[in-house]
Amino acid sequence: MIDDPVLVDDWHPVARVEDLAGGGPLPARLLGEDLVVWRSGDEFYAWRDLCVHRGTRLSLGRVVDGGRLECPYHGWTYGTDGCCVLMPAHPEQKPPAKARVATFRARAAHGVVWATLGSGTGEIPRFELFEDGKHQVLMAGPYRVHASGPRVVENFLDVGHFPFVHEGILGDRARPEIADYEAVVGPEGVLATGVKVYQPDPYATGQGATVTYTYRVHRPLSASFIKHGEH
Repeated sequence: MIDDPVLVDDWHPVARVEDLAGGGPLPARLLGEDLVVWRSGDEFYAWRDLCVHRGTRLSLGRVVDGGRLECPYHGWTYGTDGCCVLMPAHPEQKPPAKARVATFRARAAHGVVWATLGSGTGEIPRFELFEDGKHQVLMAGPYRVHASGPRVVENFLDVGHFPFVHEGILGDRARPEIADYEAVVGPEGVLATGVKVYQPDPYATGQGATVTYTYRVHRPLSASFIKHGEH
């Protein structure tokens, strides 16, 4: 597991809420830790993906009785607190106290299940367009990217590559200049405003124009942008 204290204590997306409509479970990997993500009613859970009996992945199991997670190997069944409540081969025996899965905190927000491997002392990032009720929200991904998280965020914030990597769509190599813009560090992260870039047809009118972006880095691995202009 990655032991960076900031990342460990932060909240990270691990699943889409809609994919857990039936309870799950689903596998996920967070900072090198394999997780099983599942749901009971309105509560979401992220545990180490490991049955303490014989090491089987709990993500291969199933949710039973609406609020218990059953291992697919021997049927050991765990309650929502991570403690084993049933050993089917010996139903008369009370499971030992050490028969407990490592659990982590999980919450749902913005249609996504977020988990933290630490205490999660901070808040899940806020995305204003999710909250104003004026915009349609479309879920996409997840996508597998062969790069580190910080490198992906760096690429997300970098408009200078638009004319070369996304030529004809987001940029024009004949007009690659990026003017200075303002970036401010505050309690809710980094806010960059007035980020301008020329695009060949930004509003599907057949005309090129310079468009303006606002970028926000909420947390080290959470970022968003707003593209301003005509709609």
